[in-house]
Amino acid sequence: MTPAKAPTLSGAGPSDAALVVAARAGERWAAEALFHRYVRTVNRLAFRLMGRDVDVDDLVQETFAQALTGLARLEEPGAFGSWLSAIVARTAYKTIRRRQFLRRIGLSGREEPIDPETLVSRTAPPDVAAELRAVYQSLHKLPASLRVPLVLHRVEGMQLEEVAAIVGASIATVKRRIAQAEDALSSPAPTTVGRRAP
Repeated sequence: MTPAKAPTLSGAGPSDAALVVAARAGERWAAEALFHRYVRTVNRLAFRLMGRDVDVDDLVQETFAQALTGLARLEEPGAFGSWLSAIVARTAYKTIRRRQFLRRIGLSGREEPIDPETLVSRTAPPDVAAELRAVYQSLHKLPASLRVPLVLHRVEGMQLEEVAAIVGASIATVKRRIAQAEDALSSPAPTTVGRRAP
């Protein structure tokens, strides 16, 4: 039997903090509730970071596995959503780096360009849609250290402070990486694309 729902401002059921506390105590219903509450958000972020469906399901599953087995590490139970986003970004970063390494040593095929039309909403204003198309047409060329901060900032609309917290870097480093990514995307010669960001 599940306990009575904790009140929330929206009236949508237990707060994240209440669910995290219950899940830590071994209440399976609470872990399931956290999954159902955030699965769409995680799937959307994973898709935007990866740029295609390949491995997105694995990334989503890995994210929730890490989160739900590591709840003891979450210092502020009410911050579950932002903590989960950080796990998605870190896991995507590792996946992108692994793929790029395998391609460099010839153990993986060439990555196909991302189809921007699968990522740009039909309801997006024309200027926003054009910017997103420009980003995604060459995004697959960027190393993970540049690609992840750029997507979080330019596509997800996160503030630099949020991006810095998620990728575990200083705001100055995040600014530099985003600037490098933008330069690489606007440059016809991929001179900075192959280099690792500091």
